[in-house]
Amino acid sequence: MQTEKTYALITGATGGLGKAFAHLLAERGDALFLTGRNREKLLSLQTELTKRFGVDVQIFAADLTQERDRAALNQSLDNKRLHLLVNAAGADIQKGFEQYSQEKIAFQCRANFEGAVSMCRYAIERKAKRLEIINISSVSGIYPMPYFAIYSAAKAALTSFSIALRQELKDKGVCVTAVLPGAMPTREDVKKQIEGQGLWGKLAAKSPEWVAAYALKAVRKNKRKVIPGGWNKAMRVFTAWIPLSWKLHFIAKRWSKISKDAF
Repeated sequence: MQTEKTYALITGATGGLGKAFAHLLAERGDALFLTGRNREKLLSLQTELTKRFGVDVQIFAADLTQERDRAALNQSLDNKRLHLLVNAAGADIQKGFEQYSQEKIAFQCRANFEGAVSMCRYAIERKAKRLEIINISSVSGIYPMPYFAIYSAAKAALTSFSIALRQELKDKGVCVTAVLPGAMPTREDVKKQIEGQGLWGKLAAKSPEWVAAYALKAVRKNKRKVIPGGWNKAMRVFTAWIPLSWKLHFIAKRWSKISKDAF
């Protein structure tokens, strides 16, 4: 008896982490449905994965900060069933809150929280017998972060949502895992930032490929929340004992020196 064909849906598929997920899943033979904002990059990735692994790769360009684009993406899935959703799309704007426009406030919240939540709802509607959901949050969401305030708040919200959703759906064939990575050497600006942190940055950083593999293992085991990397776990335990006022002072002093907008 032939089993039903199902797909793994990856958002932010042309970014460093999204692309790592795409390669790992294609290597294991999954049929893929990839989305991102840039159609040319999606076409290039589709061609690469198809030629290298011989898997079915579908693409749809969409800006997940826009409700209309999300609805169009859902419609483009036709009658496909999903066995995996990886919410890897996001935007890491770093600057003081006073420098934000109203437009950028909305963009940051939608890119890092609303879009992922919306895609979870669509995926549940189209779930196969078993559905795994990986929501890429961040260690930046563990504590409030001055000069990174909206991003850290949105990621904290995504972690909280993921944990609550997992509990709601635990008996319905749906596994939800929040993944809280530290820095990953993807774009050049991120690589320079990691280098600028010296030994601290080197120990905390993990490659996108390593994080993707770790996340796939975690959701298969139905983990609630995971922090990739021993150093990041250790720092979480150690900093939990430090007074919040001290942490806020340290974070503000460090992050006030960094400013970047979304690409």
